[in-house]
Amino acid sequence: MNFKKMIKQTTILTFTAALMLGGATQTFAKGNNKPNKPEYNDYGFSHITRADMLKLPKQQNSKQFQVPKFDASTIENIPAAIKFDENGNKIEMDVWDTWPLQNADGTVASYKGYQIVFGLAGDPNNGSDTFIYLFYKKEGDNSISSWKNAGRVFKDSDKLVPDDYVLNNQAEEWSGSATMTSDGKVRLFYTNRHPWDPDRGFYGKQTLTTAQINVSAPDGDTLKIDGVEDMKSIYDGNQGEIYQSVDITGFSKGDYDDNHTLRDPHYVEDKGHKYLVFEANTGTTTGYQGEDSLFNKAYYGNSNAFFQAEKKKLLSSADKTSAETANGALGIIELNNDYTFKKEMKPLLASNTVTDEIERANIFKLNGKWYLFTSSRGSKMFIDGIDDEDIYMLGYVSNSLTGPYKPLNGTGLVLHQDLNPYDITWTYAHFAIPQAKGNNVVITSYMTNRGYFGDHHSTFAPSFVLNIKGSKTSVVPNSILEQGQLTLKGNKPY
Repeated sequence: MNFKKMIKQTTILTFTAALMLGGATQTFAKGNNKPNKPEYNDYGFSHITRADMLKLPKQQNSKQFQVPKFDASTIENIPAAIKFDENGNKIEMDVWDTWPLQNADGTVASYKGYQIVFGLAGDPNNGSDTFIYLFYKKEGDNSISSWKNAGRVFKDSDKLVPDDYVLNNQAEEWSGSATMTSDGKVRLFYTNRHPWDPDRGFYGKQTLTTAQINVSAPDGDTLKIDGVEDMKSIYDGNQGEIYQSVDITGFSKGDYDDNHTLRDPHYVEDKGHKYLVFEANTGTTTGYQGEDSLFNKAYYGNSNAFFQAEKKKLLSSADKTSAETANGALGIIELNNDYTFKKEMKPLLASNTVTDEIERANIFKLNGKWYLFTSSRGSKMFIDGIDDEDIYMLGYVSNSLTGPYKPLNGTGLVLHQDLNPYDITWTYAHFAIPQAKGNNVVITSYMTNRGYFGDHHSTFAPSFVLNIKGSKTSVVPNSILEQGQLTLKGNKPY
């Protein structure tokens, strides 16, 4: 499908039409906008419920879920994270969200004897300097000093693809994933972010995008980026019916609290088909947002008594308005074999009334089951007992790629950290990497908030090990690895 033809500008009127044609069926009292009886509509997919999230403050104290405590004195900036400005001045960059080059099954790929990581990096003193760089190291070398930097992946001119006006207006490059194709090529998926310039009609639109990255090893000791090809936009929410597009958020009307997410594309294959799982928000036919969502029992979980009590409390709370617009989702689309858009599919998971932002979609198959992970911040949740310093990785399990998904560990809690953001060992964007054998996965993340310190930059955090058995997970004690380590050595790497 031609991407330019696929996009249709829409307005908030789409929401009204969708409620009439494809939204939830509700019964209203005469002269009243509120349902006159409890409604249950899960829209055919799984949900992060308020009941489960309310259990987190007590559950998260268990060692089973704790991100390990790291020794701040051992943390290093990535030595290779260097660039030079137009005047030749050396800049030591922040490096935050990263993702490895993976095989189709999620395991780390070997590219000419190297492991490759793509990551967002930029000048600590320039918040809009957000672009993708390629880091690499030889297999078997795990120290942070073993990583080398092949430089920024894209040139500024690469986005000037004919007839792709969405890509042409790209301002920043945001997170994604990368796969090594069956013919040994490197295929990158990432998020094209438009500028924030309301005067010109730009509201930070996010678009799932792809390109083939040509990489060579000219001397056996380095990797080199030889340019890109087949760079193209894939998907931006279309008309906003399945997934909220930027056109129907409050952004275009000045409501900047209505978060817009359509990012972090994670590539996965199943039964010969290609897919992207990504962070999004529910659209006008999949639950969307608004005060009516506070009356949907499916978003609450637990008993009817709990639903009634929690609804009553939420309707009178300071979080009411925020909960109304909270409609985070982990979406999925199918791709054609040439990595163009094929079809929209209903979300795998949504977080209506809980949070507007469930990030870093990450999914793989292990021992016959599908595991779906996402990162989230307490500061973006509207749940009693969860505070601004709480950091989570949540996880879900299913017998099939498309669900239904059930929460791991009873509630979805997999990892928790509660640190002052000015602690250099603060971590975020946790990412689970399956290994070639066994039930253990490696957890990577970044450490230290960008721009907070003059001498400490955002950097690879020490990795650690998570064990998965069926619907249960636990952090493996004493399993801290090197900063940025991706794979385990045998059964005892630590």
